[in-house]
Amino acid sequence: MRVLVVEDEEHLAEGLRKGLDAEGFATDVAPNGTDGLWMAREHPYDAIVLDIMLPGVNGYRVCAALREEGNWTPILMLTAKDGEFDEAEALDTGADDFVTKPFSYVALVARLRALIRRGAAERPAVLEAGDLRFDPGERRAWRGEVEVALTAREMAVLEYLLHHRGDVVSKTDILDHVWDGSFDGDLNIVEVYVGHLRTKLDRPFGRDAIQTVRGSGYRLAADGG
Repeated sequence: MRVLVVEDEEHLAEGLRKGLDAEGFATDVAPNGTDGLWMAREHPYDAIVLDIMLPGVNGYRVCAALREEGNWTPILMLTAKDGEFDEAEALDTGADDFVTKPFSYVALVARLRALIRRGAAERPAVLEAGDLRFDPGERRAWRGEVEVALTAREMAVLEYLLHHRGDVVSKTDILDHVWDGSFDGDLNIVEVYVGHLRTKLDRPFGRDAIQTVRGSGYRLAADGG
């Protein structure tokens, strides 16, 4: 089993290489994100151990780039201590699992073996409906080749609609998944944000992707309108 370790801390990288070699892995090491991305593209690895904080290109961007290119090699990301946001972003970007530094070497090897047994499962990191795209990891949206600036709440509503593209979803469904449980305002707040998305993603491009289904809610056209 061939594994790529992308880690700029020389002592840690060498320790991982020696330890994984002792466990029967064939291990390559890249000292920065730029080299790591090149090596992941050039060689058929069974898994990648990827640090987040890297010189050149950070781990999030390495992971996102590979997923966008259709490379589904299992990725185990190394996150910071108490880094809940790191962990969430790692998974949103397309990583398969993570371990927190400082980590148990035994646990890392066990998780790595589990990922390799599971194999490369294709799970698009970028959500799409026709030429409408949203990258949850990088928090960016496009209509065709044009990037469209959205607020955090607009992105959350768009992400929910894209996950359910082609299906009718009610205002209550959207409210329950996008707003927290303490929200006790008007249900029509959903209509306001759907209007914002239409203004930014549909009308300037002559589209009608976000459709109102009278008495039921909204539907995002599967083909992007």
